[in-house]
Amino acid sequence: MKKKKNLALENFKGDVFFLSDEVIERGIEASRESKRKRMIFPIQRSQSDEVQRLINFLQPGTYIRPHYHPLKHATETICVIQGSLCFLVFDDEGNVTDGYYVAAGTAGSVMDIVPGVWHNFIILSEDTVVVEFKKGPYNAATDKVFADWAPEEDTDDAQKLLEFWQNAISEQ
Repeated sequence: MKKKKNLALENFKGDVFFLSDEVIERGIEASRESKRKRMIFPIQRSQSDEVQRLINFLQPGTYIRPHYHPLKHATETICVIQGSLCFLVFDDEGNVTDGYYVAAGTAGSVMDIVPGVWHNFIILSEDTVVVEFKKGPYNAATDKVFADWAPEEDTDDAQKLLEFWQNAISEQ
């Protein structure tokens, strides 16, 4: 696995992908070293594949800007296989309308989100690992719409908003 622009590792190559302890350890290490505190490992062989399959390695403190997937076929399924997170759903003004505790090894480890739903997640456990599935092909220009009401990544305002959400979650 080789780093690519510090956003994602290279797509998997080969006929059979197996999520081994070694793959998890390498992905976690990449997320720990990443300024963003997360790393994506695309296990589909190409961005043009009809089903996008990603493993996300995430650390607490990563800021995922709220977004939605605009394409009508872009239903997204996530499965937490290690660690835990709080999945947040927002209205069009940025108010949190729902929050779900999603943890590995529980009945609540899988979520499925239809297109057009504002969402993000807050990582609660170190070394959280999430598998995502979404219909492709992947096109960065059409995959996501980022919320105007949420600050861009790597800004002081983003860090403040993340801290606000983390405090609100810990008070629940």
